[in-house]
Amino acid sequence: MKGLHGIIFSYERRNDLRELGEIRSSASVPVGGRYRAVDFALSNLMNAGATDVGVVLHGQYQSLLDHLGSGKDWDLSRKHGGLKILPPFNYQKDWGTLPFRGKMEALQGVRSYLDTIRQDYVALMDGDLVANLPLKEIYEKHIASGADITVVCGNDSFRTDNGSYFEKDAENRVTDVLYQISTPRGYRGLDVYIISTELLKKLVDECNAKDLFSFRRDVLRAKKDTLDLRVYIWEGFAAQIHSVQEYYDRSMQLLDPAIRRDLFRPERPIRAKAVDKSSTYIGADGQCLNSLVADGCRVEGRVENSILFPGAVVEKGAVVRNCILFKEVTVHAGANLAHIIADKYVEIMEDRTLMGHATYPIVLAKGSKI
Repeated sequence: MKGLHGIIFSYERRNDLRELGEIRSSASVPVGGRYRAVDFALSNLMNAGATDVGVVLHGQYQSLLDHLGSGKDWDLSRKHGGLKILPPFNYQKDWGTLPFRGKMEALQGVRSYLDTIRQDYVALMDGDLVANLPLKEIYEKHIASGADITVVCGNDSFRTDNGSYFEKDAENRVTDVLYQISTPRGYRGLDVYIISTELLKKLVDECNAKDLFSFRRDVLRAKKDTLDLRVYIWEGFAAQIHSVQEYYDRSMQLLDPAIRRDLFRPERPIRAKAVDKSSTYIGADGQCLNSLVADGCRVEGRVENSILFPGAVVEKGAVVRNCILFKEVTVHAGANLAHIIADKYVEIMEDRTLMGHATYPIVLAKGSKI
């Protein structure tokens, strides 16, 4: 299928990600022991047959650049098309230092790129959505319905305090667009949209001429009665990395085999950047219970209900429960951790005890020595 182009938005959410957002955007947050959040958006597009993808950057993007490279891990390293890194959009001469205001502003900043799109349709996606979507099916239903924009929404299990909600009729036409509501109703949007390239360019130019910047407010809500908006309901697992608490809760859900089967489907594989690591070593006294452990780890202590990224080390006598240990984290002998998110290269010294809670996990910043 050569009719679909992908545009992925990567931008900062500094407040809610706390220490995790100090060095990276939400799109490059590590997920599930092996992946970054953006891997799911890239894989969804690749599985739908998209060969051209643009990634719109904002601030804190160096980590994402290092991860994406040339795009070869997602078969997007090509002479023509492939992966394109789009420069940070800006306004008021302060790109990367002011909050993200809206998708239309981001697209205005890369307006010349839109003219180079060869495909007839575009999939707009956020880089921090963790879901394995049947994007090819969504695209085909969009074509068959004749809709101007198809909005992908989650089922009733995907409800959060923020975001957009859509009410629909029996024919899946959007009847109302809601946001900033105290009591969510309708279907929570996943920030995934299918739209024709020509309509997208027209809307970007119109918003630019009127100094409008929000796709949700100035397009979806303002034009719900003039454009044919349709809803596609996704019944599978979906998560967005909006906060530390949401990141922790959704990561812990991945320990459920049923959710892993739903997220990692063989017919729609999720690709990730290759990691050159040896097999994980579990010592004679080491224990791993209900945990996800990546390659290159060394476990000689006890690990329960936890997620370990490549190169993590748990020494003899150490106990790690309900934790997420990023790349190259070392937990020395006798340490006791619970409900901890340890960023890359953190070192926990001998006999230390660190206890968070399921409702407030403790985040250890990159390179910390505790």
